[in-house]
Amino acid sequence: MTAPEQSREYDVATILGGLYGDGIIAKKGAFSRQWAQEVGEDIEPLFHEAINRPGGAVGRGPNRWYVEIHPERLRGFVDLATHPWVVAVCEAVLGPEYKIVEIGFDTPFPGSMNQPWHRDFPSPEDTLVGRRLNSLAFNLTTVDVHEDMGPFEIAPGTQWDEPVDFQDGMFPPKSYYGRYEARMQQKMPKMGDISARTALCIHRGTANRSDIPRPVLVLGVDAPSGRNALHHDLQVTKGYLERLPDQVRSHLTYRVVDELQPGRPPIPNMPIED
Repeated sequence: MTAPEQSREYDVATILGGLYGDGIIAKKGAFSRQWAQEVGEDIEPLFHEAINRPGGAVGRGPNRWYVEIHPERLRGFVDLATHPWVVAVCEAVLGPEYKIVEIGFDTPFPGSMNQPWHRDFPSPEDTLVGRRLNSLAFNLTTVDVHEDMGPFEIAPGTQWDEPVDFQDGMFPPKSYYGRYEARMQQKMPKMGDISARTALCIHRGTANRSDIPRPVLVLGVDAPSGRNALHHDLQVTKGYLERLPDQVRSHLTYRVVDELQPGRPPIPNMPIED
């Protein structure tokens, strides 16, 4: 069966219930550990390239960096974009004309600190008024996560919170923190697991007290009404575009270049928790 045919094996009601309810769902063992290890092998040199290029690695607090990459620099990109669960989640929440707008990775290194509770971007009118989700973020770890490695924390259901007094529409005041801490879930995925979440659900990365980095791959996807592609710069060479399966090409937002160029910095630095 093709990936779209396989994706029909997943229950739409369960997908919608999870993302419209808690705001996050996961598929355990979606990929092999070897596949996840290869992702880690690919992104390690990309980080070193980016950190030595002005604006290449964007700080999200001390010892925490985000790097945006091009699809063809990642061996597993097509595997990820065509995984039946990924396809099923995108179609269920965003519709059949969803668009992949971002591929990158976030790495909290040893010594990284707690981030403030936040959304990744301000809530769009689709969500605030229409009560619809028009974007998703898929996350995939390249290492087994343990408690001392700065695991991701999320406050389920807070994608629907009104952004009253939020700084830049993303950062709630500290007087709200009790609500998030009371609802908080800590996520400790293993290599090969993948999650899907709405980036509007209040969340944070925590302090990495271990002696190893914790890279996580990020795939950003929009509904037709989404506007996140404006903040990213997915490039493909003509040869790579011609080799892509139609299923991937039709869902990818891109510009064709003769030679891959550094993309624009995705977002500014993030404040840290006091």
